[in-house]
Amino acid sequence: MYLPSGVYHETYGASHAWWQTGFVRGKMVLLVAFVATLPLYANLYVVSVANIILYTILSALGVQLLIGYCGQITLGHAAFIAVGAYATAMGVLFWGLPYPVAALVGCLLAGVWSVVFGLPSARIKGFYQIMTTMAAQFITVDFIITHYVSRVGGREHYFSLPPGTITIAGWPVDSEVKVYYLASALTILSMAALANLLRTRVGRAWIAIRDNDIAAEAMGVNVVAYKLLAFFAAGVLAGIAGAVWIPSLLFVSPEHFQLSWGLWLVGVILIGGIGSLYGVAFGSIFVTGILELLKFAVIPLSDVYPALTERFLYVKEAAFGLAIVLFLLYEPRGLAYRWQQTKNYFNLWPFAY
Repeated sequence: MYLPSGVYHETYGASHAWWQTGFVRGKMVLLVAFVATLPLYANLYVVSVANIILYTILSALGVQLLIGYCGQITLGHAAFIAVGAYATAMGVLFWGLPYPVAALVGCLLAGVWSVVFGLPSARIKGFYQIMTTMAAQFITVDFIITHYVSRVGGREHYFSLPPGTITIAGWPVDSEVKVYYLASALTILSMAALANLLRTRVGRAWIAIRDNDIAAEAMGVNVVAYKLLAFFAAGVLAGIAGAVWIPSLLFVSPEHFQLSWGLWLVGVILIGGIGSLYGVAFGSIFVTGILELLKFAVIPLSDVYPALTERFLYVKEAAFGLAIVLFLLYEPRGLAYRWQQTKNYFNLWPFAY
């Protein structure tokens, strides 16, 4: 790791600290202060965009864990987010559970359900694993939730939660700003938990499996157990994203968790950078920002070409696909690698090498 001249470690703990210089600690304090005070000077539109970014980060963390750190492939991650969202909604609506308890139940159910579809990873990989994770989408969302769970309580297609239903220790989560603070806290806690997990024996085992599962097994790593543990952790992270979805919209429908959302999340980590927690944040900010800018570009053209507004959904998907192609062509390591290169440039400046 890069350290400025004169900065050195005197203890084992100091060498393993997250932020090893005063400059880095100062940057993180400013970042936390920025996140905490954003709603004080930003309008509701900016806060709503920030909520989309936070939700995307939470949704993509599990995908990054499976693909970027454990070498597994998933295209059905939206199914596990749906399990977390529906379990949380049902816990609050039908079982009378407090929102935090219902969210915890939803996370555990999503984790266990993810392990069910991770079981084939003990015998298959690659293309066959893609089909298995897609089966999770078809079985969970298109069959179980659409035809059975959504109709619990005489409902047709979606669960709606009356305003004021979601409370945390008496604090109602009933506005965009409150959802922002809830999503910010869960995002920071989830990223910190995953980052620390990756520094443990478990994280090293996942990375060993990703790099070469045969070599990892030869070194004594229980490959099957650690793969299933990765699926469980990814499912729990998906459940957290599902729990955040409930207070954000106050209703949940199978249409919110289509296969395209799982593909979208894979694209987010491709753009941000495979195998990097920073990449999840960079990818989420980039994708959300590009789509919001695209809206501003389409609005002035709607008078000249009205069909463009009606077809904005397809324009958005086409722009996202184009971004993935361009990144794979010109920046295959994603934005996280470019961020690292930029830091290296300033660390070495004015020297070229």
